[in-house]
Amino acid sequence: MPVATITNKGQVTIPKKIRDAMNLHFGDKIEFVCEEEGIITVRPVKKSVDAVFGRLYEKDRRALSTEEINEIVRKQVKKEHSGQGDESA
Repeated sequence: MPVATITNKGQVTIPKKIRDAMNLHFGDKIEFVCEEEGIITVRPVKKSVDAVFGRLYEKDRRALSTEEINEIVRKQVKKEHSGQGDESA
């Protein structure tokens, strides 16, 4: 069974064998669930495409064509390269 040590900052390196088994990569998030009798469950926090899509959906919004999207991107790039971009970002 893999073992990890807690640093003085409370950090733990997840052993490679466990990262591989859980398919964890740099930047992934994990959650800790406290259960009965001191048992802690560690689970990866994965966002599904469906969960993200739901945030983007607007009932009355018209879909844009590829050409319309390309034109919008072209205008934005031109605007940013001409020094007219939003400086607050």
